[in-house]
Amino acid sequence: MNWKHEWKNFGWMAAVFLTAYFLPVEKTRFIQAVHESLALAKWYAREHVLLCLVPAFFIAGVISVFISQAAVIKYFGARANKWKAYLMASASGTILAVCSCTILPLFSGIHKRGAGLGPAIAFLYSGPAINILAIILTTRILGTELGIARVVGAVIFSVAIGLIMHLIYRQEEKQKADMQLLIPEPVEIRPLWQTLFHFFILVSILVFANWGKSGESSGFLYNIWSAKWVITGFFGVLLGISLITILKIQWQWVAVSFVFVILEVLLIPNKPLIPFMTGLLATSILISLHEGEPHEWMAATWGFAKQILPVLAAGVLLAGLLLGSPESGQGLIPPKWISDLVGGNSVLSNFFASVTGAFMYFATLTEVPILQGLIANGMGKGPALALLLAGPALSLPNMLVIRSVIGTQKTIVFILLVVVMATTAGLIYGSVF
Repeated sequence: MNWKHEWKNFGWMAAVFLTAYFLPVEKTRFIQAVHESLALAKWYAREHVLLCLVPAFFIAGVISVFISQAAVIKYFGARANKWKAYLMASASGTILAVCSCTILPLFSGIHKRGAGLGPAIAFLYSGPAINILAIILTTRILGTELGIARVVGAVIFSVAIGLIMHLIYRQEEKQKADMQLLIPEPVEIRPLWQTLFHFFILVSILVFANWGKSGESSGFLYNIWSAKWVITGFFGVLLGISLITILKIQWQWVAVSFVFVILEVLLIPNKPLIPFMTGLLATSILISLHEGEPHEWMAATWGFAKQILPVLAAGVLLAGLLLGSPESGQGLIPPKWISDLVGGNSVLSNFFASVTGAFMYFATLTEVPILQGLIANGMGKGPALALLLAGPALSLPNMLVIRSVIGTQKTIVFILLVVVMATTAGLIYGSVF
């Protein structure tokens, strides 16, 4: 008998038993926290799974199947040109309007295809942190100074954290680079522009389907928001064309799918999510039933979903239990404790803001109104920036998934780097302004 393994099993059983034994079900605060946990899970499922995560899984599947390992290694690999790799990785946030969880399948995709740890981490941080829509909203609502500080800090952070991670694990990266030299150049089955066109369509669907309201009743951003579903539908048509011309799926099947989607748009004009879901389901069926790359694409997409969704769901429930939902924040940790601890510009207040931001879940753009409320309750400028730099890029669900991709040690190092750098940036900003 393997006693070490059995002691581990006993430990888990004892932990579950003690948790159940001492569960404070009679406490109102605990009941409220459980309700908040379920409310956050419901909110996340409604607002982010279908519009954010599912398209992100399809994009990750494209990276995994259509973009050759040699291409990923060439631009993001351990021996890639560092300036180009980090520039491309840090610029990704201006293109992808995603949250800390939606970036995960994309990060997992490029990491599995051979991207170096540094560029992959830079991509992981910059995706949600340098969201151009969030930067604009921060500038308009919280002030130009904080908006500029956020974008400058996020760009520097993405490159610096990536480089530090690369240096810490340079021996491991060197071994990876040596192994990548042995990988033969694969024969491309289609021109690169076709793959990029297909990828661009999927990213556009992700971006415009999740385009948030800017808070104003006119202007360029408001007009895009008003027409977001028309624009998303246009890219849906382009996706159908791509399925036919690039992936060689029979046009009759694609046409039948379009008929169903158009009928739903005409019969249920005020429920755009229904035809969107139908389009996702139709795409899944079409690529599942066609052998070769389409089938491999669906298999890779499903693989990412199986890997990420269970851990993410557990993380969302735990985050809701501890911190509550975005609407009320009535978790086990009272929100007043947080607001009381982030006043002024001390090391403690900036550190606490960084840690709180790192563990809280912020959907795309929601960090701005949340921070607006905290500032109104006395939050200092330094802690505000610290939370903005740590919050969107990290969350408790995000951490659990990152651990499953790169391991416990690297995840802890990444979290510590984000928290320490956010704390330092908050201290400097709070001292100057």
